[in-house]
Amino acid sequence: MDTKLTLKLNQEIIERAKKYASDKKVSLSRIVEAYLQSLTTEEEDTDFEISPFVKSLATGAKIPADLDYKKEYSEQLLEKYK
Repeated sequence: MDTKLTLKLNQEIIERAKKYASDKKVSLSRIVEAYLQSLTTEEEDTDFEISPFVKSLATGAKIPADLDYKKEYSEQLLEKYK
């Protein structure tokens, strides 16, 4: 049985999430449901995989707004392949 849930979220995040859902051709409600299910169950009974990045959001780690992810990634690759 489906039940309506109201969430209060940052508008910018909502817009990015809607675009992501549209690009993946899946509803935003389904993404949220799958994410919450992945947090609350040990079984892998979802019909699509939650990415490691999305799973990492549950850690509560703060990502700085000015993070240069391209620089960080290239430094990580340089270190890995030295």
